Parts: sequence; C-alpha cells; structure tokens
Amino acid sequence: MLGKLLTLLTGVTLIWTGCSSGSPDIRAICVRDNIGNYVIKWETNPLMEGSVKVEVSENANRFNGGAPVITANIRDGVATYITTDNLTPKYFRLTFNDRYARIIGARPADMDSVQNLRDMGGYHTADGRTVKWGKVFRSGQLSSLSEWDSLRLRKLGIKTIIDLRTPRETQKAPSRTVSSNLVQIPVSVGKTTDVIQKVIDQRMRKGDAQIFMEDEYLQFVTRNSDSFAKALELFEDKENYPILVCCSYGKDRTGFLSAMLLAALDVPREEIMEDYLSSNQGINTNHLMSVARDLPSEAQESITVFLTADEALMDLAFQRIKKEYGSLDKYLSKGLRLSDEKREKLRDILLY
Repeated sequence: MLGKLLTLLTGVTLIWTGCSSGSPDIRAICVRDNIGNYVIKWETNPLMEGSVKVEVSENANRFNGGAPVITANIRDGVATYITTDNLTPKYFRLTFNDRYARIIGARPADMDSVQNLRDMGGYHTADGRTVKWGKVFRSGQLSSLSEWDSLRLRKLGIKTIIDLRTPRETQKAPSRTVSSNLVQIPVSVGKTTDVIQKVIDQRMRKGDAQIFMEDEYLQFVTRNSDSFAKALELFEDKENYPILVCCSYGKDRTGFLSAMLLAALDVPREEIMEDYLSSNQGINTNHLMSVARDLPSEAQESITVFLTADEALMDLAFQRIKKEYGSLDKYLSKGLRLSDEKREKLRDILLY
C-alpha cells in the first residue's frame, strides 16, 4: 500500500533493491521537491525497527564514512535533505541498523536549457545487482547551454558525450560543450525536422505521424544496429566514464541505446520500459506550445506523437528484434556485437 501511495504522490515507482539471502527487502527512492530539496523515502519488508542513517556525497561511489547528515526512525519512511546547492548532484547512502546499506540518487537533473537530462543509476538486474549512480546519463541535445547548465554539466564530471544526431542536425545545432570527448555516431532514421514542419503546415495527419515513428523504431533494428554497436563499444572502456548519451530530445535514439545497454546488464524489461517512459516527464514542450495552440486539434495531436515516449513503439522494436534474431540475447551478441565477455565487462564496470 505504501509503495502504491508513493507512486501516486511522486510519479516514481518504488522498486525492490537487490538483497542477499536472509536480509530484508528494502525499497528506497530519492526525488527533488519544488524548491530543490531531496526527499528520501523507503520501506522495508518485513517492517524493521530501529534507525536509518543517511550519508551524503557528491560522488555516488565515494562516501567517507563520516557522521550522517540525517538519522531517522525506520518507521518514519521519509526524510528530507535540505540544500541550497542546485548545481552539484547529491547521492545518499542509507544504512539500516548499521547493517544494510543502499545507495540512491535523484534521477532527473534540474536544467534550464537541456531537455530530459537524467542519471541512469539505480535500476536492478535479474540477479539482484544495481546499476551504479553517476556513471551513465542521458539527455536531449546540448546545443543551447545556459551558463548555469554548463556549470551543472561540469559538476557531473562527464568525460564522454555520445551524440546520436545526424550531421545535418549537428550542423544546424552543434553541441556546446567543453572538457568532454564528443563522439558523433549518427543514427539516421528520417528528417524529423521536416516532418514537424509538415505538421505545422498541416500536410501530415496524426496517423501519418504515427507511421513515421513506427518506421523509425523498426529502423533502429533493421538499419542502425551498426551505429548502436559502435556506441556500445565506448561503454567497454572504464576510462570513458561518466558517459552522456544524447540526441534531439533524448527520447527515441537515446531511448533505444539506453534500453539495449540496460538489457546487456540483465535489467528486466519492466525497468527498461520505466527508464524509457520517464522521458514523458523529462521533455518540456513549452517551446512548441506557442506554435501548436494556433493549429487544428489534429495537428496538435500529431506534434504530441513526435514528443511522446510510447510503450507501443519500443515494444515494436523488441518484436522486430525477436523476428530478425530470435531473441534479445542473440540481437545483443550478433546485431550489437556484445559477446558474453563484453557483457561481463559492462557488468563489472556498471553494477554494484
């Protein structure tokens, strides 16, 4: 009941953390409130008595073991870390009764000029391990960074940026980044800019927009596997981390690559889909509202198709994978060139 209630209140699903045999199941999440404070929530099964100590760090993989910033009763189920620092992400280690520790962070980053930036840490694998925080990020294009957003990106310590946009897109809106290795691996699936203009000109209906998006996701598998394979090679070198993957809105091309990375780590399908659908909270459509409000309702619906992460689209890609390769594992090994050894290397780098 508590998990369902918190989902309704925060829009974030609480998911079981990995536990060793005999230890309690512990659920924990971290979200930012409307003024930037970190709200930490947890529940245990069975219900535990005692205290939970909360440590804070700017590096998810480095806690100094100092005095906790918060000590709370486990039964409270919630604590707030108050901060005025909106530039540097914070991560938290929760220790229950000085015995069971969990590391959590807030996935979305509060940005002024970057769409859909978020941390991909915290997802859980089938064998109970957890994706490390602060290692892999995903976002929309970095073409118009504000001064504050430039500082925020520096605070993330990004070493490698993988830009999946086409040369035409990057020429029109080049990435404005510094102190990062920018790697451009184009994934060409159609002229999205042109189709949005067609919608504005009322030359594309909602059904046409849906067909365009379906074809795009099918092409991820049928035409762009080599590009995605090249991108995944960069994740095999631990010196490349932290890594940021981006495209126009950080939704489709970035969404598919992120899904394949999580799949290679053995993250279950439902959590892969959770990550994909989170783009619906991360994309700010206000920049198109002034145009869309003057369009007929069908044109507005067509624009919505292009800006929405649709579970049916990702399902379509998975279905094509099964049809073309027989299984997701075979696609990872043959289509994306991820051998068992390479997948194990990824797990060593990216999993707690």
